[in-house]
Amino acid sequence: MPIRQMKESSEQHLVIKSHLQNTMNTVQRPPKTAQNGKGPPQAHEPHNNTKQPHNQATSPPSKNRGRRRGRGGKKSDQLDVCMRPSSRPCTVAHKPVNQDSCGMEMGFPTSSKSLNFAPRPGYGQVGTKCIVKANHFFAQLPDKDLNQYDVTITPEVASRTVNRAIIAELVRLYKESDLGTRLPAYDGRKSLYTAGELPFSWKEFVVKLVDEEDGINGPKEREYKVVIKFVARANMHHLGQFLAGKRADAPQEALQILDIVLRELSSKRYCPIGRSFFSPDIRAPQRLGDGLESWCGFYQSIRPTQMGLSLNIDMASAAFIEPLPVIEFVAQLLGKDVLSRPLSDSDRVKIKKALRGVKVEVTHRGNVRRKYRVSGLTSQPTRELVFPVDDNSTMKSVVEYFQEMYSFTIQHTHLPCLQVGNQKKANYLPMEACKIVEGQRYTKRLNERQITALLKVTCQRPRDRENDILQTVQHNAYDQDPYAKEFGIKISEKLASVEARILPAPWLKYHETGKEKDCLPQVGQWNMMNKKMINGMTVSRWACINFSRSVQESVARGFCNELAQMCQVSGMEFNPEPVIPIYSARPEQVEKALKHVYHASMKTKGKELELLLAILPDNNGSLYGDLKRICETDLGLISQCCLTKHVFKISKQYLANVALKINVKMGGRNTVLLDAISCRIPLVSDIPTIIFGADVTHPENGEDSSPSIAAVVASQDWPEVTKYAGLVCAQAHRQELIQDLYKTWHDPVRGTVSGGMIRDLLISFRKATGQKPLRIIFYRDGVSEGQFYQVLLYELDAIRKACASLEPNYQPLVTFIVVQKRHHTRLFANNHRDRSSTDKSGNILPGTVVDSKICHPSEFDFYLCSHAGIQGTSRPAHYHVLWDENNFTADGIQSLTNNLCYTYARCTRSVSVVPPAYYAHLAAFRARFYLEPEMQDNNSSTGAGSGQAKGGGTKAAGESGVRPLPALKENVKRVMFYC
Repeated sequence: MPIRQMKESSEQHLVIKSHLQNTMNTVQRPPKTAQNGKGPPQAHEPHNNTKQPHNQATSPPSKNRGRRRGRGGKKSDQLDVCMRPSSRPCTVAHKPVNQDSCGMEMGFPTSSKSLNFAPRPGYGQVGTKCIVKANHFFAQLPDKDLNQYDVTITPEVASRTVNRAIIAELVRLYKESDLGTRLPAYDGRKSLYTAGELPFSWKEFVVKLVDEEDGINGPKEREYKVVIKFVARANMHHLGQFLAGKRADAPQEALQILDIVLRELSSKRYCPIGRSFFSPDIRAPQRLGDGLESWCGFYQSIRPTQMGLSLNIDMASAAFIEPLPVIEFVAQLLGKDVLSRPLSDSDRVKIKKALRGVKVEVTHRGNVRRKYRVSGLTSQPTRELVFPVDDNSTMKSVVEYFQEMYSFTIQHTHLPCLQVGNQKKANYLPMEACKIVEGQRYTKRLNERQITALLKVTCQRPRDRENDILQTVQHNAYDQDPYAKEFGIKISEKLASVEARILPAPWLKYHETGKEKDCLPQVGQWNMMNKKMINGMTVSRWACINFSRSVQESVARGFCNELAQMCQVSGMEFNPEPVIPIYSARPEQVEKALKHVYHASMKTKGKELELLLAILPDNNGSLYGDLKRICETDLGLISQCCLTKHVFKISKQYLANVALKINVKMGGRNTVLLDAISCRIPLVSDIPTIIFGADVTHPENGEDSSPSIAAVVASQDWPEVTKYAGLVCAQAHRQELIQDLYKTWHDPVRGTVSGGMIRDLLISFRKATGQKPLRIIFYRDGVSEGQFYQVLLYELDAIRKACASLEPNYQPLVTFIVVQKRHHTRLFANNHRDRSSTDKSGNILPGTVVDSKICHPSEFDFYLCSHAGIQGTSRPAHYHVLWDENNFTADGIQSLTNNLCYTYARCTRSVSVVPPAYYAHLAAFRARFYLEPEMQDNNSSTGAGSGQAKGGGTKAAGESGVRPLPALKENVKRVMFYC
């Protein structure tokens, strides 16, 4: 039977919101079924997912919830596709897809004003109950009025440190008089806060401050005018209501004031960076190499939670420049003795890069420790440097000047001088007379060695981290903090005890021909012993390139043999012989070698190569990235790289993991959830459901021009939801919203054409399954809280438009969930000595979920630790359901998310973040290798027809000035190439 085609991109379907709302709202909704319209029909409902009666009570249809109520056309429109007769166990249930019975008909809001995030539908009940501790400390709300004042300092100062010094001096002078004994908290910029009003609503003060760091000719006293003006009173009642879950909108001003108050004392004691504070006194700094050291510190943030206000405290580490004499720093940086030998040009460039912008203090003037910022390095050595000493251009050498002025003899005249101050009037300082000022954070990229050393410092066992956090809270002594006292804030010194549940691991299905046909993971892990992949693929045409000089051909042959056998044992059909003999090549000839092997293989069998194995040196520079770029965007080859150290060692565990990766890259499945094939997953098994994962990766610090890369993956099988196809695109530098989810462009022949990543993935789901998705679950990684509204508005709108461009009334129900790993909540076992409540690493057990007390007062969020720890303290993933038209229960979404974590293709462990989000991250990371060096501008392979293949495209990439990525080849796009 022919499948009615989803309309391809020949028609324009621009979604005008008001029109869309009307078409969607033409249907009166049927009343909800007894089971609240959730999940599959009763027969399939597993017992542990039955909805708790109290959940119904806690989720009244909220007026502002912004749920989309109708879906256009007749009721049967939802299922009007002629589906291919299917042998699948799950058929589309002929029942109305759940909708709210409430008669309110609303379209998707166009601004955040009318948008409320999904409210919590009740609490989860599934799993074994237990108690965990969280690094949240209860903060009692002040009963005082908080007042905000505007601060204007003239002349204007750019540095927050100087601003703070000015206000500190003002408070010292006027606290008892003009300020009416109030102790204000100051944000370092434009705002000052007090508990209770000041005796005036507007006043101007004059403050004098000695500026040590300005002017070359010694310290100057500067006069500043400071105007303080009343702005507003913070509404503490609003905050109280929000914390009690009675209001949906967070009073950001009140929260910000309390945050600033609690940071005030630490800002004076320590070195503040972002939301963290660092000091060399918390723990002795550890050397990281190349003139850097790690400082310990702590992160602090006030958060609204169900238990009220909570202070989140966590340990932190950062790289700082070691406060060394400059000559010593340079010697460490270059890794050689600089006193005896002259510097090369490359040495000079390296020093200039490392020291530009760094503050140094002079050491040749006794107690006068003037500070300067380094602007550059002289090109001549010190002994050749001269400068004018007066207006008559009388020249004097730097060596003479220092001797006459300071009786300082420069020893190392072969070294260049530091240039300080501005470039117009260069000032020279000999390196040996300078020392780096303490407390400067290093913001550039760390090398591998430094990263390893920093991780060693930050990696703490849960018990040690918990003790350090408690010590930090005691050391900060919030009960003695004059600012906390002034504002009436009291902080508990105990970690919050939180009720948690341990969700059961799901049963996994393997192939019937294996000894073990299914498997129940234990403590987040299992293995492939006695099991065969559920869909093992066939590899009959493969080749191997050896790029490693140290691996002889016989060793490479032996390794390939072992790998082929492991693939066989794991359930694949793998030809033991390659199509051509193993080919050895030099890394710098990667393109030539790949093309040679590709064409030679074609000649031998007359058919394309299915798999390329590549043996790489352990340190291979750009080889890995170049190989992946050429294979995936030029030749359309699936490749598997193996490092030399693994080739020599040949461990069974390693080979088993590589076999898992090869199978999914070839289009197979390693395992599936037993509940998926027996149709028991609520809100997935009942109707065709597609699960998306999306992520944007940004360039590292210091890279100002590279684009950000967005990746979207989507499941291509139903009901199994295990295979994910991925698309990638480049977008503007540090742009978080995914630009190419949906786009239109003008084609001279076809007119306006629709495209974009969502649309392409919906079409490929349809081709792969013969069904069109009636439900979308969208896991979005990497969004910070401040961007929730923006991302939801923009990306949900793009999903809507992509669907409508395929069929006018096609609007599947969407659940949009943000996944966060970069947060500072940590969960600890209630009793570290109880071995039954922890895994081997001392962390909480996999499956631990928390949705009360430390979670949001009214929104639908939860913490889930889905993995077993290996080392250090496990970080739970934080899931925040921003939009939910599918009416998931708390148990429904928590169990689904936890179960999906057991389907990650690359290992036999449950992973810490839901696989679609993980895969999107891998795909985005892979695509960074596709960014070609600028010099290859002319021959980059970017021809991609309508732009669909790139997931990039003519309009989005071109108009924003970002070069589109080279297109992924069709056969690569269909499989999990990024694994």
